[in-house]
Amino acid sequence: MRKNIILWSIAFLVTIGSSVFQRLTGPTYPVSGKSELGNIKIEYSFPRSHSTSKDCEIKIKVDNPDINAQLKWKRYKLNEEWNIEEMKYQNGYLIAYLPAQPAAGKLEYRVKIANASDEIILPPKKNVVIRFKDDVPSYFLIPHILFIFLGMLFSTRTGLEYFNKKEYQNLHYATLIFIILGGLIFGPIVQKFAFGAYWTGIPFGYDLTDNKTLIAFIFWLVPLFFKKNSDKYSKYIIIASIVTLIVFLIPHSLFGSELDYTTNRKINEF
Repeated sequence: MRKNIILWSIAFLVTIGSSVFQRLTGPTYPVSGKSELGNIKIEYSFPRSHSTSKDCEIKIKVDNPDINAQLKWKRYKLNEEWNIEEMKYQNGYLIAYLPAQPAAGKLEYRVKIANASDEIILPPKKNVVIRFKDDVPSYFLIPHILFIFLGMLFSTRTGLEYFNKKEYQNLHYATLIFIILGGLIFGPIVQKFAFGAYWTGIPFGYDLTDNKTLIAFIFWLVPLFFKKNSDKYSKYIIIASIVTLIVFLIPHSLFGSELDYTTNRKINEF
């Protein structure tokens, strides 16, 4: 019993850790930082994902109403002039808004801040790219997230069963069920609500979120063909667990749906 609790605890920590890593390294995680203009401290957190239902607020924390700031934006990958919005000071923040875009539409933006003697660009290295998505009902989104998490949890725990009694079967079936529910049933439903397509992975596109779910599913199918051979069954269980951990470390939404403004069709970035 104690060993089983330890293995479940390890599986839970690995799952939490991989989920946090995936989130922090993904293309939808905000670009945050601090800077200074003269002796004035500036903090910012620029969003990279937003709903199509309303304009996106861009704000910078700065305790000085005399600073001038401009939000510059344009549609992503289009050779067009920058749109310029003057940012307004409100309660310790400089605020402006990006206009809402259609689902999978992307904007590229940056902020220029200046005083009488100096100016800076935020973020300093490269522009921020934000993608818009339609709202997903919580009764689809929550089960999707829950089942994907459980799929990863049971995948890790099934692999760790190698250090226990090697009784894989029930854990194996549970892993498959959660991956199917989270990635192959609720996943496409969420994708349809957010971007208008059920599936943008192979063979229709390069969406890594869809493709990594497909890869994990296939690798968990393989051991079913070797159930009568305990050595091979154990071997392919371990391989499936390791592969699933690797693919779920890939940042979420990478190479996802993208609107081509020239044709008004959705494509996959690659």
